[in-house]
Amino acid sequence: MATYTVKLLAKEPVAQGTMAFHLERPAGFEFRAGQAFEIILPGGPEGEDGSHAFSIVTAPHEAELMFATRMRDSRFKRALGALPLGAELNIDGPFGSLTLHKNPARAAVLIAGGIGITPFMSMLRSAAEQQSQHKLVLLYSNRRPEDTAFLAELQALVKRNSRFHLMATMTDMGHSQQPWEGSTGIIDSAFVQHAIAGLDAPIFYVSGPPALVEAMRNTLVQAGVDEDDVRSEEFFGY
Repeated sequence: MATYTVKLLAKEPVAQGTMAFHLERPAGFEFRAGQAFEIILPGGPEGEDGSHAFSIVTAPHEAELMFATRMRDSRFKRALGALPLGAELNIDGPFGSLTLHKNPARAAVLIAGGIGITPFMSMLRSAAEQQSQHKLVLLYSNRRPEDTAFLAELQALVKRNSRFHLMATMTDMGHSQQPWEGSTGIIDSAFVQHAIAGLDAPIFYVSGPPALVEAMRNTLVQAGVDEDDVRSEEFFGY
């Protein structure tokens, strides 16, 4: 890994309480879809308050770098949100091994909860650009459409990539102000079995808070999935 100094180019909301930050991409910064980097704030202390790991949302072919995060009330998030455009910060990376397998004969089933979508955005953008032969299925759980980061882009990616299927579900529509015609239950074993019907030997990728990752591993076992076919990694992106 190496450390680079970059400028903040833009920031924008991508869901209620979730912000995306666009950074310039330094020369020589190469990464694989699904990897992460460390964000080090200017003048910040070492450790948790001064740096944080985030999955890279942008795909390797894109000219800039982007990450997204829930804007929780922490010292780091307050400092991050207060950065003006043009501010300099450091990135350290890339790192991480939650990357798509190479054999296109095996489908990829991506399972994300909330902001755990970030590494999969990079994968899906890359697959659309490269016209990948992988069959891709995304199971994406959120409370409400308002909370669902990158929902409109994911729906657009379905139209760009005929091999990509989106199965989004909302678990708290009683508190939503937006319409939703899709699924409204949790991702349980029946949901998984329906999603993978007809897929040949899929490999599963799980991303989200630690409790969700553990719960989904158990759900996949209940659905008859071999644990050796499940990949997950400590989640980057709170």
